[in-house]
Amino acid sequence: IHKELNNIHKCYSYVLFETVYLKEKNDWHVNITAPVVPGKPARKRASFYWAEGRLLPEEELENRDKYWPLIYKYQKMKDPALMTAEEIERIKVFSSAENRKNGGGTPMFFFDFLYAAKSQVIIEEHIVRTTFLGHNTKVHERILGPLKKVESDIYKEAEKDSEIKTFIQSLKSTDAYNWRVIEGTGRKSFHTYGIAVDVLPKRLNGKAIFWSWTKDKDPENWMLTPVNKRWNPPQKVIDIFESEGFIWGGNWVIFDNMHFEYHPELIAFKN
Repeated sequence: IHKELNNIHKCYSYVLFETVYLKEKNDWHVNITAPVVPGKPARKRASFYWAEGRLLPEEELENRDKYWPLIYKYQKMKDPALMTAEEIERIKVFSSAENRKNGGGTPMFFFDFLYAAKSQVIIEEHIVRTTFLGHNTKVHERILGPLKKVESDIYKEAEKDSEIKTFIQSLKSTDAYNWRVIEGTGRKSFHTYGIAVDVLPKRLNGKAIFWSWTKDKDPENWMLTPVNKRWNPPQKVIDIFESEGFIWGGNWVIFDNMHFEYHPELIAFKN
């Protein structure tokens, strides 16, 4: 627990974690303190139970099996050509409408606290307007600094790399904040928090970019779409995002190749 909490602390250096082991619960109680607004003195506090890395409120401990651990191993996507029949079947079950509606999911309690996302009215006090790669967008104030660093580094690379320059020119939008649930589930999207950015191109030229759109056309074999038939940002762009704490949805089995999401706690854990 201390190793993983220290990992989170390094990523959110302005957040303080204090732990005490409670024998009656057979679990660690975690008290968290964070600034209400980054750089301002006002603080907010919340308490959770470790619950094998889920950070759950007490009333959800009995439901812990409904939730995934917050920290998982972020790694490169497996080449679809190397997937076994067993892996393909697991993906089909995992991506099924029934599982997406009734299966497990990321526990959002810590993120609700950190990003003030318990209601649309509250979080929009922390959403700021900005531009990213030449397009208007809105993001959570806590990620404005990392996102601007990503933008600056991409522009610098574009000065010497024609592929990246073409990538920037090809973009239709870079939308981020959108209060909504994930398609087919009852869980909030990370776009709801203003910490996910979709870099959508003007044209796909027949390539796949989002698993669900591809599944509509090919329900049985969408997960086997070859990498070279998927729309991908340049690798240097992906690397720049990752260097600032974003993960890329193209590495997910249910791929979302336009999607970048701010999770520095996972980037630090990727190796």
